[in-house]
Amino acid sequence: MLEVRNLTKNYGPKTAVNDISFTVPNGRVTGFLGPNGAGKSTTMRMLVGLENPSKGSALVDGQTYRSLKSPLTSVGALLDAKAMHPGRNGAAHLRSLALTHGIPKTRVDEVIEMTGLAAVSKKKVKGFSLGMGQRMGIAAALLGDPQNVILDEPVNGLDPEGVIWVRNLARHLASEGRAVLISSHLMSEMSQTADDLIVIGRGRLLANCSMEDFLKIGDENKVLVRTDAREAFAATLRGAGHIFTPVDTDGLMVEQVQARDLAQLAARTDVLLHELTPQKSTLEQVYMNMTRDDVEYSSASFDAPQQNLGTDAPVSSQPLAGAATPSAPWSSTSAQEN
Repeated sequence: MLEVRNLTKNYGPKTAVNDISFTVPNGRVTGFLGPNGAGKSTTMRMLVGLENPSKGSALVDGQTYRSLKSPLTSVGALLDAKAMHPGRNGAAHLRSLALTHGIPKTRVDEVIEMTGLAAVSKKKVKGFSLGMGQRMGIAAALLGDPQNVILDEPVNGLDPEGVIWVRNLARHLASEGRAVLISSHLMSEMSQTADDLIVIGRGRLLANCSMEDFLKIGDENKVLVRTDAREAFAATLRGAGHIFTPVDTDGLMVEQVQARDLAQLAARTDVLLHELTPQKSTLEQVYMNMTRDDVEYSSASFDAPQQNLGTDAPVSSQPLAGAATPSAPWSSTSAQEN
């Protein structure tokens, strides 16, 4: 288990991490999210003793990293894939780490095979692609068979097969009862990987909850219905006082109503619905809304081409004609990411 208690890190007048507390429990994958400059990497570095907290504590199984008798067997971390001697080959790099903890050479061979690096393990590190470096960093993190695993942006430079492999790896490690902390800017990937989420912005804790509870934050209680009898069903909705907007040529986005109630209403009025879909917010949508005021680097926006939709107001009396609103492995074999 990883624990952060009232953790603060100051660099002169700048506060990189501001009094945050959270726990990464055993048996679960915890996603660590935040804009660039939010303090994620600094927090991870304090967990593994590379930075000293200005206040508070960062603990691995109840101990500071520096008090661990065998750090590699307690916590494995990928923080910088380039942290390898460029003149060594991959196998030599891992063997040198293994010697510091009395880890047998057979374990080195195991993690090389596990990460798909067997074909390039004799290649010098300076010739590694970004993806190969990431895999080597993961191999080093797993070398001591640790109870806790910390991966900072592990999918950078990986091809699609590699991205899926990292996802399956994280899930597998958690299934073995390990604590897994993983950061990534790929929201679609994180949504398929993490059980829990920790979100920080400008060093402050913004969220600490399960993935399910996090997605509920952005739930707007809307349902998309599609029917060939759109005009008739729109009249029924209007008569019942429901608010809706047209979608494409056959759809209606209905607000503040449950899908079950809409199905019952359609059945009572003999309207056949060929789609009835509750709208769920994506991880990216909720994350962007939560962190929009905490980004350190704001990019310029681009205006999208405007469509003439008649009116933008989602009112029940809106005409439907002409509406055009869009609807809302554990093993690895590849080591050739570019």
